[in-house]
Amino acid sequence: MGVYEEKKETCGTICLKYVLFAFNFLFWLAGGVVMAVGVWTLLEKSDYISLLSSKTYAASAYILVLAGAIVMVTGVLGCCATFKEQRKLLRVYFVLLLCIFLLEILAGVLAYIYYQQDFCVAMSLAVSEYNVCVCVCVWQLNQELKQNLRETMTQKYQQSTHEHITSAVDKLQEEFKCCGSNSSSDWAESVWIRSREAEGRVVPDSCCKSLTTLCGRRDHPSNIYKVE
Repeated sequence: MGVYEEKKETCGTICLKYVLFAFNFLFWLAGGVVMAVGVWTLLEKSDYISLLSSKTYAASAYILVLAGAIVMVTGVLGCCATFKEQRKLLRVYFVLLLCIFLLEILAGVLAYIYYQQDFCVAMSLAVSEYNVCVCVCVWQLNQELKQNLRETMTQKYQQSTHEHITSAVDKLQEEFKCCGSNSSSDWAESVWIRSREAEGRVVPDSCCKSLTTLCGRRDHPSNIYKVE
């Protein structure tokens, strides 16, 4: 009977090891996905982030990268601790899991609070048929976009010290087929449009449906996007 119970306990232990290994492998994959999203945001969507006055979005991308790295390390540590059966590794592993769990609770509470304040933690979509033009980023705050995007476009577009803003605005309008933050009329207050450097343009050339030099001189709906 003793030998049978010992074999049964051994089988149970082996099964538990493989279950824990599978869990930690999935945990490691999840960390990799989170980190990949953060890296993708920094590499592909950095132009759009630069249009916002707040540094929250750039910081969020770095936080995603850091959180993903921590989760991946925790997953690897869990796999090692499971097979080596070292108590010290297991203790460190469970402490890290507890910290991650507490941070998730905190993030959930903050997300709920910010959601009540019109925070939108999601990938934005450009819905051209409903004349909605917004920036694309991993973490988006709709209210801030409405308040600051127009000011950024009108005050910093085509200014020598803000070349990255010019590039980002042109890319935004061409990619999402829109013109201005709310409508094409936003450009009437542009510092650049009012200057001689605009060469008679009423909107940037990137507003045009068919992009050509000086096409922004004509703001008819047949020529540019999103006229209200």
